[in-house]
Amino acid sequence: MTPSLLDPVLLQTGFADLPLHASGKVRDVYAVGEQQLLFVATDRISAFDYILATGIPHKGSVLTQISLFWFDFLADIVPNHLITADVEKYPPRARKYADQLRGRSMLVQRAEMLPVECVVRGYISGSAWKEYKATGNVCGIPLPANLKESEVLPEPIFTPATKAVSGHDENISFDAMCEIVSAETASYLRELSLRVYKKAAAYARQRGIIIADTKFEFGRTAKGIRSPMKFLRRIPRASGPPTSTLRAGRRNRTTSNMFGITSSKFTGISCRPLRPSPPTWRVAPAKSTSRLIFSLRGTSWMFDLAPAGSAHGGDP
Repeated sequence: MTPSLLDPVLLQTGFADLPLHASGKVRDVYAVGEQQLLFVATDRISAFDYILATGIPHKGSVLTQISLFWFDFLADIVPNHLITADVEKYPPRARKYADQLRGRSMLVQRAEMLPVECVVRGYISGSAWKEYKATGNVCGIPLPANLKESEVLPEPIFTPATKAVSGHDENISFDAMCEIVSAETASYLRELSLRVYKKAAAYARQRGIIIADTKFEFGRTAKGIRSPMKFLRRIPRASGPPTSTLRAGRRNRTTSNMFGITSSKFTGISCRPLRPSPPTWRVAPAKSTSRLIFSLRGTSWMFDLAPAGSAHGGDP
């Protein structure tokens, strides 16, 4: 076994000199002054919006490096909130934790998050497929008749969603989005999201990966709309199978939470949050592992953007 695989898994962070601003399923966010935040990606794993009891060594470092790649690759379309990922350039209060932060953190500019999720779909799958079967539409957008599951759409579509504080986001129409953020902002976000998706999807497709759909989040600073962290985290984790295995007319294999599926299937556990003070978690027996496996099919997965023709690894 590679020695690095035996490195400790970072499940929790705690920096005494930095106030904790927020803690999510994977990332912990610390306040560094009034206008800056420190994003730290842990090695936590989540499934069903719950955190599992174990983690994956170096997962946070991998997620951070992928995000940094996309920030750079898409900078010509949308600016981002990244200040630096070089710990030697962090403020002194953060630099003292350099050994823990190196490779898995970034210093970013604070942004006012826009209260919508910007979803772009290039293929008919997941919740869009369910809605299409029932209505022939997706978020109020009429689609051609007789589409098959996982079939490519004539053109990518923009299907916004609410930004839920807890639980799952809900798909909404573009008109409903206009009521939340204004028609002008909604139109701008739609155009921006489609441009980002098309460029990212084309890049991935050349490397044997299909980005079937993905979700962006944007924030506003004094300099205008920027792409906050979750925006780019969703691209490398967007839904979609390797191109060699894609088949229209069926549910295709995806891999973002496949490690969660495997763990739940063979150990029979699920993780449920203690209320009302997340993120404190406990492990509890799963009521139905078969239902768990079925529900996780079609979830998003992290892509290995290796050059075309190279060997792709298994599920992360």
